[in-house]
Amino acid sequence: MAARPGFTRSGAITRGDGESSWISVSDLMAGLMMVFLCIAVAMMRSVMIEREKIRTIAMSYKENQLAIYESLQQEFAPDLARWGATIDRDTLTVAFNNSDAMFDTGEAALSASYQIVFEEFFPRYMNVLVPYQDSVDAVRIEGHTSSGWGESLDLNAMYFNNLRLSQDRARSVLRFVYTLGEVTTHHAWMMQNVAAVGYSSSRPIYNADGSENIEQSKRVAFRVITNSETKIHSILEESF
Repeated sequence: MAARPGFTRSGAITRGDGESSWISVSDLMAGLMMVFLCIAVAMMRSVMIEREKIRTIAMSYKENQLAIYESLQQEFAPDLARWGATIDRDTLTVAFNNSDAMFDTGEAALSASYQIVFEEFFPRYMNVLVPYQDSVDAVRIEGHTSSGWGESLDLNAMYFNNLRLSQDRARSVLRFVYTLGEVTTHHAWMMQNVAAVGYSSSRPIYNADGSENIEQSKRVAFRVITNSETKIHSILEESF
């Protein structure tokens, strides 16, 4: 009967015929370390590649955002004071801050004076965005209100009343600019990318002393949202 293999005190595998097959523990550990090292290097390389992709998109986003901002400034800078408007570089938002001139208190019908303003503004706005449309994910027409609502002290009621009003005002502006004859050629793109959103009083403007600037909080804004965030999410999803 053949002898069964066993282990010596030194850790070598012994066979019944007296032969020994030595497996060095250090060699075994070194082999395992090489395997783990190769896996770690491969994972680090993958992470570096994905990080470089995100960095490239981030740099492209900053350059594209700056280009859009500069185009908006070049087109509208001479008119901003006359319209009571501002352009925010970080959010690519053109905000019309004279809400009391745009709408009657508590109403959503756009005033005649601001119909003239938007007739002048919006076709030019769409033309500015044409070169960037491949990188634009959405254009939001945003309605904003101040936090108050008449004499009411009910915070919940004030919020929801202002939410309805801000939504109605944003839709009113979108409906008006959509009907302008000069933007007919943009209708297909607008239906896919332009939306009206009401934010109630959730994004107020503050004075230097921290108090709410009631007049500037009541505004209508046109905001460009680029697709860089969508691309970054796509890269992250592909990584898992």
